[in-house]
This record gives sequence, C-alpha cells and structure tokens, in this order.
Amino acid sequence: MDRYRDDVEEIPAEACWELLGPAGIGRLAVVVDGEPEIFPVNYAVDDGTLVFRSGEGTKVAGAVPQAPVALEIDGHDPSTSRTWSVVVKGRAEEVRRGHALMRALELPLFPAQGGVKDRFVRIAPTAVTGRRFTVADPAAWNSSSAAGRRTPSGSVPWTRADPGRP
Repeated sequence: MDRYRDDVEEIPAEACWELLGPAGIGRLAVVVDGEPEIFPVNYAVDDGTLVFRSGEGTKVAGAVPQAPVALEIDGHDPSTSRTWSVVVKGRAEEVRRGHALMRALELPLFPAQGGVKDRFVRIAPTAVTGRRFTVADPAAWNSSSAAGRRTPSGSVPWTRADPGRP
C-alpha cells in the first residue's frame, strides 16, 4: 500500500534551498540528555549552510559540538491551498572567531526574544528533503460520531483530565 497520496510532491534539493532562502523561523531539533528537544530559531542561509543566533542554554548545548541536529520549516500558499515542509539534517558547530564570525554577524539574524544572543551556530547539512501537498478540507475529517464534539475547524478541544495538573 502506498503511504502517500498522489498529490504529495517530493521537492528537489535546489527547490528546498529556494524555500529556505528568505531568512525565517524554523524548529530546531536536538537531543539533550538522551531526550529530544525542539526550539524555535531564527535562521539565515549562508553559503549552503544554515546559521542561527542564540544565547547560552539548552539549545546551544544540545547543538554543539558537532551534534546531529534537524531544522524544519513549513510554508503555505493560500492561492493554491498547498503547503510545504523542508527538513535539513546535519551537524552543528559553533561559529567562534575570525572571518566566519564576522560573516555571521552580518547575516539577517534577529532573534524574537530579547537578551544576550552572542552565540552563532552553523548547521552543515548532510541531507535536505522536502515535500509539498494540498491541504485537506477540514470537513473531510468530520464523522457522525464526532458530531457536537468538534470545533468548526474540525479539531477536538483540549480539556484537562486532572484539574491538579497543568
């Protein structure tokens, strides 16, 4: 059985880089103490690599030195009702000195959160993959058994099972 529908398009690597091109926000996946962690990061493309700027903390500690990481970005074209996702896997290394640091300082990296953001991390890709597909009509997920339980967009509202838990 084919896992993907006919409307799922594999995006070639060159086209993935075009989608990554404009500096944006992605989700960085790292492993910290044996557990996966995901962080939003502002990134920029720099000569076939991705660079992000951050402060000292879990994100940077999980990414360097030379740790395997993944960065995912998504987008949507409302005019075609198609969405896309690009994943970059690779190794992360801190940009520390010399011309590389001067170059990183000139990149359009503007972290959303204030504070000291004096660490620059470069992801050297080992794989760049992407796919594009048509967004399903939310009505396609409705069923008679879900009537009255779903919001107009088709999702079930979250409720706390245990009032003592956040």
